[in-house]
Amino acid sequence: MLKDILLQAWEAMLFNRRRTAITMVGMAWGIATVVLLLAYGAGFGRAIQAIFEQWGTHTIGVFPGKTSQQAGGDKAGVKVRFTLDDVDRLSASVPGITQISPVANKDGVSVQTDLHSYSWPVNGVRPVYAEFMKLEPDQGRIFNGMENQQRAHVCVLGSEAKTKLFSGGWALGESVRLNGVAFTVIGVLKPKMQEGDQNNVNRQVYIPFNTMSDLVDTHYLSGIWLGYTGDNMMVEKAVRETLAAAHHFRPSDHNAVYVANLMSELKQFSILTIALNVLLSLVGALTLGIAGIGLMNIMLVAVQQRTREIGVEKALGARRRHILLQFMAEAMAITGVGGLLGIGLAVLVSMLAGRITFYSALAKNAEAADIRLLISPLSLIVATAILVVVGLVSGMIPAIRASKLDPIEALRYE
Repeated sequence: MLKDILLQAWEAMLFNRRRTAITMVGMAWGIATVVLLLAYGAGFGRAIQAIFEQWGTHTIGVFPGKTSQQAGGDKAGVKVRFTLDDVDRLSASVPGITQISPVANKDGVSVQTDLHSYSWPVNGVRPVYAEFMKLEPDQGRIFNGMENQQRAHVCVLGSEAKTKLFSGGWALGESVRLNGVAFTVIGVLKPKMQEGDQNNVNRQVYIPFNTMSDLVDTHYLSGIWLGYTGDNMMVEKAVRETLAAAHHFRPSDHNAVYVANLMSELKQFSILTIALNVLLSLVGALTLGIAGIGLMNIMLVAVQQRTREIGVEKALGARRRHILLQFMAEAMAITGVGGLLGIGLAVLVSMLAGRITFYSALAKNAEAADIRLLISPLSLIVATAILVVVGLVSGMIPAIRASKLDPIEALRYE
């Protein structure tokens, strides 16, 4: 029975080749639109993630501020200051911390070679800082723990710092002067994404934390950065509570310490990405719905043209469900073939589109954060589900109309 119904549907499609082809093209265009919109949404989400991943998403930065709430007998307005004791305290008290580094920054340091002189920030950090902050060397290496202990005068340059200081030439093993103190270049970092020239991360210099005391007093820290595992909000809460107990302020006082929680910020953008994907899915569904209306009209015309045929079939004993299945099979066959063509078209377009300019229009070295049309299995499943619903709705109405035809009236139809 099912084989005969499918064969009838196929013969009907072949009999009206032009009409069937036009309807299939409409369905193909609709499903291709859905898939490409979902692929764009996925590419947008991946671009946002790439922006955060350049610094490592499981990282938290803590910076001292000034209390804004009275805690116990302490008045508000007290300046909070971090020391190395706070680094040890966090490392021992906060569960989930895998790596931690104090940071001592100094802006406007004179960075000189024999030919060039600039004023850039210098950062004193421990070697582990480069690991969880993803400071990857393009040339050379990062300083190690021994060099930090020995207060070695070695430095790692940002990509643009190296280019400007050495005019694009070789930098490893060369000497630079930081506020007149000689340092040997042992590494050059890969470029980071950077918007504009203000606070350019690629024009910075990194030296061992212990060596930083030759340039600035490191007793009070500029901040503390840490890598962690587990829930980011739980780690942030534990960090605030630990520092609040040590420095006598309330954990709820967010002005006392400023916390840069990269995972929390990424999740906020993820919510925006989900909303965008929902919107694009609705737009795609509406586009496919228009194609579905075209399919419905074509099937209604087919029912009208084959009224006498339906009457003959009913007169020979065909039941309502047989007629219903016959027209539903034809509608779903058109939908299925059109869907396959549309998915193939979407894959082809995504391959030809390549990289769509997004963040690189605003930032340097940001090609990784541009949008690529990512057709995932999930997007294909969602698009197929929408296609099936549209095909069923579009085919059901004409099929029901055909199944309800009175056989006597149908045989009289001219």
